[in-house]
Amino acid sequence: MGNILLSSLVFSPLLAILVMAFIPGRHAGVIKQVGIFGTLPALILAGWMFGMFDYETANLQFVEKHSWISIPIGMAQAGTVFAFEINYELGVDGISMPLILLTAIIGTLAAIASWQIKKRQKEYFILFHLLLIGMLGVFAADNLFLFFIFFELTLVPMYFLIGIWGYGEREQAANKFLLYNGIGSGIMLLAFIVIFVIMRTLNIDEITAILTTPGHPITEILTPEMRFGIFLALFIAFAIKLPVFPFHTWMLRVHVQAPPSIVMIHSGILLKMGAYGLLRMGIGFFPEQAYDFSTWMAVLGIINILYGAVLAFVQKDLKMVLAYSSISHMGIVLLGFASMNTIGFQGAMFQVISHGFISALLFFLIGVIWDRTQTSLLDDLGGLAKSMPFVSGVLLAGGMASLGLPGMSGFISEFFAFLGLFGRLPVMAAVGAIGIVLTAVYLLRAILKTTFGPTPGRCTGLADAQPMEVIPMVVLLGCIILIGVYPAVLGNPMQQALKTIVPIVTGIGG
Repeated sequence: MGNILLSSLVFSPLLAILVMAFIPGRHAGVIKQVGIFGTLPALILAGWMFGMFDYETANLQFVEKHSWISIPIGMAQAGTVFAFEINYELGVDGISMPLILLTAIIGTLAAIASWQIKKRQKEYFILFHLLLIGMLGVFAADNLFLFFIFFELTLVPMYFLIGIWGYGEREQAANKFLLYNGIGSGIMLLAFIVIFVIMRTLNIDEITAILTTPGHPITEILTPEMRFGIFLALFIAFAIKLPVFPFHTWMLRVHVQAPPSIVMIHSGILLKMGAYGLLRMGIGFFPEQAYDFSTWMAVLGIINILYGAVLAFVQKDLKMVLAYSSISHMGIVLLGFASMNTIGFQGAMFQVISHGFISALLFFLIGVIWDRTQTSLLDDLGGLAKSMPFVSGVLLAGGMASLGLPGMSGFISEFFAFLGLFGRLPVMAAVGAIGIVLTAVYLLRAILKTTFGPTPGRCTGLADAQPMEVIPMVVLLGCIILIGVYPAVLGNPMQQALKTIVPIVTGIGG
């Protein structure tokens, strides 16, 4: 079982797709049940693997490697056939394992949130499970070709999930999503092709070892300019996904127009693929170039933080407040990476996981409020604490986590990211810390205006959270508090893997 465990996890949603394919579309209730329960095998396997994970090694675990594609490309004089080999390679380490668990948890909770989908449920849940396969595969792949295939697999289902089940301007949002992410994927593919032509391998671990070994014969043809060019291409490709200013405008539309369950996945998981790729391939492949570029990375991080925070403060739509908040919080990830030390990297990855849970919770709550009031405009909301005390309480708790209240996951991630940067670029860290103050201002303004104050007519007599809605709220808030009070649950798996990424050859040190 050990050699197919990861494949079983990644492709487990296929079982639900096959079952739903044979259920008539008119049986919406049955399809929804299959759609929800079909996410449980991945959740159970991810939880089991996380429990079995060996914290003491930086090596890949649950590794799978099989010959997959072989294309003859020539023949030597001795009759030996040269072939273009692509292997099927999966494996996880202390960075990807927590992200797979995050994906499985949010995937299940987003499926529960999808109970509100009113039309074409069969097509919706089939596309939803295809999206889940792509996301799990991105974090499990140990091969650039597989990574790219899974990365692209997330784009097509997401395009239709936004364009069909979104709100008024859903088609424009879907088109902008596909345009920006398609450009990013094209840049990433070009970088991967150049890497393969030079390295003659697609295995991520082998490429990392070759590129980070001083004087390796294969890399002698790589001039510093070529290395920096490939690094910059990878940075731009993943910066679009993260997103980094000025590549962020597509994300705002998606956060506002997509259905709440899909925004949970988009903000909670898909944006995190950008951070993962940047750490694994951008910094992992080209540590010296990343170190040289780190000051600019810090500048972009500060711009993200302050730009997102200032614009979040003036928004009149609660969705837009949280959309700009996501931009601001992804700036903290960049600051953690710019520190170029283990503490900062750990803070960045903590922020990735923490923001995944927090943003999923907040957007789910917006969906619950929208379902009852048909609006997310701040001027149309108010006094929800009277009619929806449980939802309002969880919304306030989620806001506290987002602004970094001690005892919640947001605090520990921001603390590590800024601590790492203060050790290297103290002035930039101090400027970036202003964003923490602004975060408290815009979040408290939005949440207090929503839950307290005068109660408009549309906000009176509303039903509080139903049992199907309580489950995601409690689970997400529980994960946020668990990481906040016991950060070792994430820190232990990450430690060894991060120590190998912080490259000693460049003198960066941990």
